[in-house]
Amino acid sequence: MTTLTIPTLRQSQLLDYLHRRREEMQALLETLVQIETPSTVPSSQAPMLTLLQQQLRQRQLRVRLLPGRNTGGHLVAIAPRRPHQPTQLLIGHCDTVWPIGTLAQMPLKVSQGKFYGPGSYDMKAGLVILLFALDAVQALQGALAIAPAVVINSDEEIGSGESTRSIRRLAQLCDRALIFEPSLGPQGHLKTARKGVGRFTVTVFGQAAHAGLDPEKGASAILELSHVIQQLFALNDPDRGITVNVGTIDGGLRPNVVAPQSRAVVDVRVLHQADVAPLEAAIRGLRATTPGTHLDITGRIGRPPMEKTPGNQRLWHLAQALATDLGLSLAEDTAGGGSDGNTTSLYTPTLDGLGAVGDGAHAPGEFVYLDSLVERAALTAKLLTVAPLQEA
Repeated sequence: MTTLTIPTLRQSQLLDYLHRRREEMQALLETLVQIETPSTVPSSQAPMLTLLQQQLRQRQLRVRLLPGRNTGGHLVAIAPRRPHQPTQLLIGHCDTVWPIGTLAQMPLKVSQGKFYGPGSYDMKAGLVILLFALDAVQALQGALAIAPAVVINSDEEIGSGESTRSIRRLAQLCDRALIFEPSLGPQGHLKTARKGVGRFTVTVFGQAAHAGLDPEKGASAILELSHVIQQLFALNDPDRGITVNVGTIDGGLRPNVVAPQSRAVVDVRVLHQADVAPLEAAIRGLRATTPGTHLDITGRIGRPPMEKTPGNQRLWHLAQALATDLGLSLAEDTAGGGSDGNTTSLYTPTLDGLGAVGDGAHAPGEFVYLDSLVERAALTAKLLTVAPLQEA
């Protein structure tokens, strides 16, 4: 049984405060979207991280920029904390999948209550919600009863390879984690489970030969790869939430040469942690069947599944109760993609999808509903004031 402590923030005050600041929220979102920040161009992150440093310092957080080796780096911001004060980890990312120059083809615009722009939904609007929720609590309650620690990384879209160490360390120290990835679907579902994500590369080595004069002297890596691909697709198990997709293939030298080498890059998604090791073993255990060929297999499931742990479910039910208090209706759902919530969920209760409501992540026409900025900031502000729930 859990104990629920409803915060002292009054709904009318909270919503009034955030509605008064809606234009500021939109203006900050416009500024963030106009700074193009593809994960694969580390130098593009500098203006964004500088701006976000300023925003966090204005909210009385101590901020450090941890430079990246191959990425733009990430910010870690800590609020002053009293002895034995509970802590909460707030995570967002500032990188996007969009290349430099996308704004010229997808300029930001506002139409019928929707804000359009590359990276707006995934997930620069989530950063706006995080920042203004902190403002609301400080303005209406004076101080945060639960000290926040904030991580904003610039490598989430490429797997958080450099920032995961900081995220893992803080998750082990914090009482819960709130992830400001966009919500799921046009109804704005929160994400209470996510699939784990892996990537594998299967390289086939064969023997080159003239395809017309001496084909029998060759061993086709492409022929063997065709057999491997069928074995990989046979690992799909929709009932258990396992998907194995060969996304790209390449190989061969010329049409008149028996292919000496070929390669497939494989995306793997898994819903349950119990399936991770067997699935990795099945992929690594593939063996060549074409005489004269052999396989080299690399990769792993790098993001573990985010499962519906008891702590995660308690946090979800808390959010649902607070949303009802605000006159909002919330539902939970499972996401096929991964996030930094997959990592934090291993160590502390985690709730994902607290970012904006909208659609079109990674797609033309990406947008957010502007009304959701106020609603999600209000929900987050309420969450920020509730003491972590413990089993009675």
